[in-house]
Amino acid sequence: MTAEETTRGGARRDVVILGSTGSIGTQAVDVVTRNPERFRVVGLAAGGRRVDLLARQAAALGVEAVAVPHESAAEELRSRLAAACTDREAAPPKVLAGPDAVAELARWPCDVVLNGVTGALGLSSTLAALDAGRVLALANKESLIIGGPLVAERARPGQIVPVDSEHSALAQCLRGGRAAEVRRLVLTASGGPFRGRTRAELADVTPEQALNHPTWNMGPVITINSATLVNKGLEVIEAHLLFDVPMDRIEVVVHPQSVVHSMVEFVDGSTLAQASPPDMRLPIALGLDWPHRVPDAAPAVDWTRAHTWRFEPLDEDTFPAVELAREVGRIGGTAPAVYNAANEECVAAFLAGRLSFPGIVDSVARVVSEHTPMRSCSSVEDVLAADAWARIRAREVLAAAPRRGASRDGSSRRGPAPTGKEDECP
Repeated sequence: MTAEETTRGGARRDVVILGSTGSIGTQAVDVVTRNPERFRVVGLAAGGRRVDLLARQAAALGVEAVAVPHESAAEELRSRLAAACTDREAAPPKVLAGPDAVAELARWPCDVVLNGVTGALGLSSTLAALDAGRVLALANKESLIIGGPLVAERARPGQIVPVDSEHSALAQCLRGGRAAEVRRLVLTASGGPFRGRTRAELADVTPEQALNHPTWNMGPVITINSATLVNKGLEVIEAHLLFDVPMDRIEVVVHPQSVVHSMVEFVDGSTLAQASPPDMRLPIALGLDWPHRVPDAAPAVDWTRAHTWRFEPLDEDTFPAVELAREVGRIGGTAPAVYNAANEECVAAFLAGRLSFPGIVDSVARVVSEHTPMRSCSSVEDVLAADAWARIRAREVLAAAPRRGASRDGSSRRGPAPTGKEDECP
């Protein structure tokens, strides 16, 4: 790679960060503040649960606008902004509030929109950024998965840059060959806290155990999704949509060390892998400045030390979520929206003690099997209708499901927690 490809010159990129007080957002702010010659933040959006942090971010970065989705948070935000921006010569940033505020900020004049919110709520912001012609650094995988056809028809080639560590790795590896030379994509999975267990051994798993991820420090929903492998199933669908590779040419391999983030196998038998310590600042920085690399975005592998990396096949009998996602991805249309929405309801039930751990994917599978997919959804309303149906049906299924019977605590000491992958819901 040439020096011109690794180091960018020219004007700074103006950035809007959606979900700025979540883990993805705070790490993006860190990347920006350490590289003021490359980036300038012009807008921030967050859910409103951490208004004080949002106001401090806005004041420190000198943004033009701040968005929250609830009017109830706007008054406190304005008050805190007035106090935090007393040293600014300019007036405090404009406050956008209401259900359409985050999407409105996604259309704000800028070069890049980082969508770091969680769940289906991110779809409107993804579409708004694409329609406005912005480069979309996408950490909100759900908006691509549930809105696949809608997102695909709006996005120009190269307009979406993945921020998930696995898909960022694939994008980097795909630079090593032409599309026709790709045999398959290989997504790596840590295996979560229950790697090596049988299905029977998962029956009494507690939320405390499931939240004890061995590698990443994440929010509760994505941590449970990683434990069930639902998150990896979503990533298989995302890889299919991002890179236009058939579902049967996307594999999942378990890699407990989480250093090799994904791989691309080419037709001549060679495989390219992207390796780095688990730190989301690297794919965030690359997403903000794609295709250019940001020097020292995150620590590199220490090659002066001995390393042992393992790769194991996925136990799909114990963790059926990936194969279920493959089927959902093949069906397409509104099926992925149903998979995602039903899972969110089931995760909430598990965390509340109303559902067993294996019951999460079992219940999702039942809801998916009962859905008649609209294969060519033509509007956001179609997607949201499928999402709503799935949530209602999931609650009905959950009401009749046996409650989780685990009684032991199961909490264990958490290992070192690298910078996490948690997103924020607006």
